[in-house]
Amino acid sequence: MKESPQQKKLEEILRNSPLVAGGFLGDDTRPVDEIITTDTHTVEHLGYTNQQVADRMEHIRNEGVKGLGNSVTVGNLEVRVDDNRGLLPSPWPDDSHRSTKTITFVQNTSNGKEIRWSDLSIHLIREHGFYQGHGSAFRIAPVELISIIF
Repeated sequence: MKESPQQKKLEEILRNSPLVAGGFLGDDTRPVDEIITTDTHTVEHLGYTNQQVADRMEHIRNEGVKGLGNSVTVGNLEVRVDDNRGLLPSPWPDDSHRSTKTITFVQNTSNGKEIRWSDLSIHLIREHGFYQGHGSAFRIAPVELISIIF
């Protein structure tokens, strides 16, 4: 199937975005739609929706903010939130959302696994089902994420 002009524009933005070193796609050569479809199927196979995943990430982040840069316990999770000044715009051309430059670090004390995400990642998962491409600095593998936060 031929890519639409909008799809080509999105692909170019995600590959070469100055917002993220290496872009949002990293070294992943798959089309954006394929990345989104594959990750969404994985999430659904595990019994969740992208909305549920994003909601849980946001809840964990919001609890972590209460620690003012120190770790807090959220169930079986140790959470630290680092806040930096400024905003990051969504890379989607028709999406005017801006996220704070906040990074959430999470360790699951039951299984020892760790993960991190940005506020922008929460938005991209909730609104676009986009966990970023393989090799991207902020790629979040759905299986890993779900095994840590749920």
